[in-house]
Amino acid sequence: MLIVDDQRPFRSVARALVGALPGWRVLGEAETGHDAVTQALAVRPAVVLMDIHLPDISGIEATRLILAAAPATKVVLVSSYAVDDLPPGALTCGAVRYIRKDELSTAQLRAL
Repeated sequence: MLIVDDQRPFRSVARALVGALPGWRVLGEAETGHDAVTQALAVRPAVVLMDIHLPDISGIEATRLILAAAPATKVVLVSSYAVDDLPPGALTCGAVRYIRKDELSTAQLRAL
């Protein structure tokens, strides 16, 4: 898994959740959308946990770029938005799922 979020505390929580799942491992972390695309294409993770708001390009745009080059990748968008308040493109960028950050759990990840 590649964890993409500009907040270190969230990346730490996500890393701990992934570490609690047998057979799962974190292949890398990124703080920006551009870095996420670069790392995803370099390490080819099966799953990318992608924050929507990033300092450069959005997680939505980064998702599109990753999937254009590696369509088998599963991208899961995460943020604090309610589903009805998601930014344009969040539900159509190719991500397999959206999970609110406060609802992220090992069960949610296992379901992928």
